[in-house]
Amino acid sequence: MVSGLASDSHTWNLVFLQLLIEEFGHEVVNLGPCVPDDLLISECRRLAPGLVVISSVNGHGYQDGTRFIGKLRDAEDLAGIPVVIGGKLGTNGPENSRYADLLVAAGYDAVFEDGAAGLENFRYFAGSLLERKAVS
Repeated sequence: MVSGLASDSHTWNLVFLQLLIEEFGHEVVNLGPCVPDDLLISECRRLAPGLVVISSVNGHGYQDGTRFIGKLRDAEDLAGIPVVIGGKLGTNGPENSRYADLLVAAGYDAVFEDGAAGLENFRYFAGSLLERKAVS
């Protein structure tokens, strides 16, 4: 499952991620931009995805992402779903790198910062995770 967060109205990043994950041979549900936390959580319950990918372009990934992952990890029935976040996590330029450790501590399985290295790391992570799910 691919989704934006409540305050992020960007769409093309989500389409790109959907196509990238589909290249691994997996079906993707794209919830789109501006998804409220409660809707995202209810879709996790309904679909039981093998991976939730949260993408941020507006720079509020840390703020919105921390709120969302706290709610998701508090739900016992959803605690085992792998969730990653990536993109523009803050609006402080080089200081944004500090958010990665904070987001992992909050409950994300991985954090991928904006840029080519983050994308390559995501490709490796998602590919290996989804390949393991397909074998199971």
